[in-house]
Amino acid sequence: MGQTAFLVALVAAIFALLAPGLQRRLQSLLHRRPIALWTAPILLTVVFAAASWTARAFSLPLILLVLAYTLAPALVAFVQGPAAAPRPTVLDFLGILILWLPIEFAAGARLVPRPAQGFLHSVAYGIAILLGLVLWTGFRSFAGMKYNPPRDARDFWLPLAGFALVAPVLAAVGIAIGFIPPPHLPVQSAGRMAAAVGIVYAGTALPEEILFRALIQNLLMQRFGSGTRTLLAASFIFGCAHLDNGPQPLPNWRYMILATIAGFAYGKVFQKASTVLSSAGLHMLVDWTKHFFF
Repeated sequence: MGQTAFLVALVAAIFALLAPGLQRRLQSLLHRRPIALWTAPILLTVVFAAASWTARAFSLPLILLVLAYTLAPALVAFVQGPAAAPRPTVLDFLGILILWLPIEFAAGARLVPRPAQGFLHSVAYGIAILLGLVLWTGFRSFAGMKYNPPRDARDFWLPLAGFALVAPVLAAVGIAIGFIPPPHLPVQSAGRMAAAVGIVYAGTALPEEILFRALIQNLLMQRFGSGTRTLLAASFIFGCAHLDNGPQPLPNWRYMILATIAGFAYGKVFQKASTVLSSAGLHMLVDWTKHFFF
């Protein structure tokens, strides 16, 4: 299996879990036989091992590190039991941090040859999202994750309305603080721009929305309510996650400011819509516009 095939398979698995029937079967299995949860980190580590072999980056220390990475949040969930609490606990937040931070800071990158780092980071991100869905949609089964297909017409127009409102603000602030240049006409072909819609949606927008909205923001809402302060806190967390991103010098406070504003808009759409796919749609529109017009 080639590198592209690995990434496509991971994305397909993430989308497959949108099916309500599959989610119900997963929940039923994990609630009846909690011990089955341990198959997830093992299988996902095997997937990473196969991907690293394909990329000629396989090493025992790397695979053991990935195994420890996948086992740790599973252990945090397992000790609480399936659907053991009416609302998220401190351990649930700890589990998400364990899932997120190693990816955010590219833990273990020194064990990967440079040519394979981009590919294996994407594989690790896909594995993290799948594990997060298994743990909190399947095993812990928290409400409000909204990982389901669209259920209402608003799920389609909310991303467009959100884009119409937030895009001018992001452009004005981004230009004012020197994060982006003034807008320009696209230099890419129409075909490349059209193809990028799906790539940005599946490769960036949806995974980030699952992590930051369906998991982090939702658990904050389940624990502290869905008021403005919770939305601001979730937006700030999303903004801080971009401090270590270029192209400006790190810590990139310019990117943090823009991401916090965008995160507020994504979070508001997530609150109003019936599916995380809607906030992912807005996320995609913002990223796509920035890439081709700025």
